[in-house]
Amino acid sequence: MLRDAFRYVKSSHPFIIDAIAILPEHIHCIWTLPATDNDFSTRWRLIKGYFTRRCQQQYRGEISASRFDKREQAIWQRRFWEHQIQDERDFTNHFDYIHYNPVKHKLVRSPQDWQFSSFHHHVGQGIYQLDWHSDES
Repeated sequence: MLRDAFRYVKSSHPFIIDAIAILPEHIHCIWTLPATDNDFSTRWRLIKGYFTRRCQQQYRGEISASRFDKREQAIWQRRFWEHQIQDERDFTNHFDYIHYNPVKHKLVRSPQDWQFSSFHHHVGQGIYQLDWHSDES
């Protein structure tokens, strides 16, 4: 369903997902937007809304009075952290951070073991070796 939300929003507000890791409690992404567009907020709002309207009630959590007054669900944080990539080194650092994040959070022992990221896509492109940061090396 999250994949559908991204696909839906990309159809009207284009962007490229350069890297992504979806973890149980948060998501990391690097997006490239069209040259004259820097509207990350609308894209996140639309993705969150699409997903929230379609997810099962059991995933919505307890709603605080504040969220109830604002007609918000308890799935998402209200805000997101945005960072403008500065240069190639900054891109590479964030790209690697995203793919290593499931290991950092002790969800898996190696990035190759986490299926909810773009890691395997980038292995296929030759950007990473399959055993990158593997503790079995």
